[in-house]
Amino acid sequence: MSERPSSSTTRRRLIAGGVGLGLAGVLAACSGPAPKPSGSPTSAPSDSTPSGSASPSSGGTGPTTWDALAAAVSGTLLRSGSQGWDGARVLENPRYDDADPQGILRVADTDDVAAGLAFARNTNTPVALRAGGHSYTGWSAGGAAGTDVPRSLVISTADLDGVQVSGDSVTVGPGARLADVYATLADAGRAIGSGSCPTVGIGGLTLGGGVGVLVRSFGLTADQVTAVTMVTADGTVHETSASSDPDLFWASRGGGGGTVGVVTSMTLRTQPAPPVLLFTVVFPWSAAAAVVRAWQAWAPRADPKLWSTLKLLAGSRHSTPTVTVTGTWTGEKSGADTSVDGFIASAGVTPTTHTATELSYGAAMAQLAGKPQRVSEAATSSIGTTALSDAQIDVLVQQAAGASDVSGMQEGGVALDALGGAVADVGRTDTPFPWRSALCTVQYTAVFANGSDPAPFDRYVRGFRSAMRPAWGDAAYANYCDAAITDPSAYFDVNTSRLHRIAEQADPHGVFAQPHWV
Repeated sequence: MSERPSSSTTRRRLIAGGVGLGLAGVLAACSGPAPKPSGSPTSAPSDSTPSGSASPSSGGTGPTTWDALAAAVSGTLLRSGSQGWDGARVLENPRYDDADPQGILRVADTDDVAAGLAFARNTNTPVALRAGGHSYTGWSAGGAAGTDVPRSLVISTADLDGVQVSGDSVTVGPGARLADVYATLADAGRAIGSGSCPTVGIGGLTLGGGVGVLVRSFGLTADQVTAVTMVTADGTVHETSASSDPDLFWASRGGGGGTVGVVTSMTLRTQPAPPVLLFTVVFPWSAAAAVVRAWQAWAPRADPKLWSTLKLLAGSRHSTPTVTVTGTWTGEKSGADTSVDGFIASAGVTPTTHTATELSYGAAMAQLAGKPQRVSEAATSSIGTTALSDAQIDVLVQQAAGASDVSGMQEGGVALDALGGAVADVGRTDTPFPWRSALCTVQYTAVFANGSDPAPFDRYVRGFRSAMRPAWGDAAYANYCDAAITDPSAYFDVNTSRLHRIAEQADPHGVFAQPHWV
């Protein structure tokens, strides 16, 4: 792989020779052979044993004490009392700030990963995997109250955060934050489609699928992955692609974090960076039902250059509940005007606010990022598999408004993120993400004060999901994982059995086992 000028390579070095990602990191949310065309199978299911090269730490050798592990790695091993321990042990969600893992290994390369896994095998120490630290369930904390995860060795890939653009590809470490990925790509005139939260590690986001603000024109982030490097539980390093370890590669493109291995890098194809029009349309709450009805008929079927999200939010941050549609457009501005104006007309309601700004790709991604901060949050999800009836829309609106009735609720409600477009161009079994014909992903959220009992807010979001079950069933999105969802087929549907088989082959002893996961 030829290297572009140094301005295209940022942060810490990439894994030497690494060319991909894999299945580890955080749930949250990325060169090899050319990818197959959209819609064609990534690989046929096989019963072959994954291939790869064994590291020096595999095969029953490796460290057997904490001191030996510290001496064996070039990264950093932290334990309680170490300098930087308190900052390293917490996730982005303060509800898990009581996390008390046995240790945190911030790996510097694949050898460090293999050494950490060898130590875990030799000492029967549980393992938790972390990249960006946005795990909804807190599993990557490695031992926080209420997570059903024992005190563990956290293997953190946060320091594997290099971003290297080469031609029409970008190779990234799983710990690279989206803000840095976008900035480096923009400097090189290239782009990928991914999420908007700037502090999310691209590893976890991509592993679970990667629904983002350009998803209808670029596809899922996982759809853009062409190669993955991972270390499996036995310490073996795998360079995977559609033609090399195809089952592991398939599992990496939406099968969820922490399923078959520890990700150390991934390569994604890029596109020329387009100008991006950002738009926001705010409606009065009295029009909520009409807006939902118009949005679900418009957004998933609009020109693929257009993506939007519909949010119904309430709580103490809002004097009255709010209805907001925000979105992106990657074509000529006139096309966006026609499409959005048509949606507004179909809703039959005059917006209270309607703004649009055309920016460069880099500036647009930076503006969408806003000012991130750690907030205590509860969340779960559905998949909008069908359009809602008028009665079901009324339930959605009432449940969103009900956030105001929950004591201590700062902000709660629902966000519907449009699918369709390029997402629907891929077959439902071509990757683990099966919801290719769905209209939208649905995220129910509740934000509350740090230190508050999370139980009432968990009840709110899970009650919202339950209320929408008659319309959307049990389907959910892997990156919005919820410990109360005990059947992994809710995330992976027809792909669950294949994913389970691959996980059993790659991790027969359950080193990466997580509650209610594959």
